[in-house]
Amino acid sequence: MMWEKAWVVDVEGNGATPPEIVEIALMELVNLQPSGRAFHWLVKPERPISAAVTRIHGITDDDVDDAPSIDDIAEDIVRWTDGRVIIGHNVRVELDAIGRPIPEWKPSAAIDTLKLARALRPGLDSYSLENLGATLGLTAEAERQTGLKQHSAQFDVALTALLFTTLLAPLDREGRDFRSREADILFKAQESFL
Repeated sequence: MMWEKAWVVDVEGNGATPPEIVEIALMELVNLQPSGRAFHWLVKPERPISAAVTRIHGITDDDVDDAPSIDDIAEDIVRWTDGRVIIGHNVRVELDAIGRPIPEWKPSAAIDTLKLARALRPGLDSYSLENLGATLGLTAEAERQTGLKQHSAQFDVALTALLFTTLLAPLDREGRDFRSREADILFKAQESFL
């Protein structure tokens, strides 16, 4: 029943290797509905934002010049999401990007909407968040909710939440449990050690 209460998470990076977070958004879902609890931060990285990723997400060094560092907001991220279920599109990116600077952060599960979409909507040409939003008619609603476009962490969190809800809503409780467990990349990782 991991789908009943979870945090949708999205990060945007600075283009460095390894990437540093320049934006993070969180949105709580309870029983497939937004609870009204959501958080968003611009984050000042230690290294500059590359021009290539600025063209994607639109965030510049000037935008984050007065923003808090990841260390400044780590306690808030841990308070809201540590030990809880997180959801993300290609959620491994969020696990790596947040877990590297905040090693004490340990979600209980990490449901990947990319895996979920591949299982529940087979045969699509692309499983990018942008394509799934367009194919399933979710993009306009995410834009309405946020007033933003693709590759903003707030927009991507809203779109990922809509995608997750759209994929699971038609299933019964048992189906939701099964599909969530199958899309939990932490469960699969733990299972491989047994």
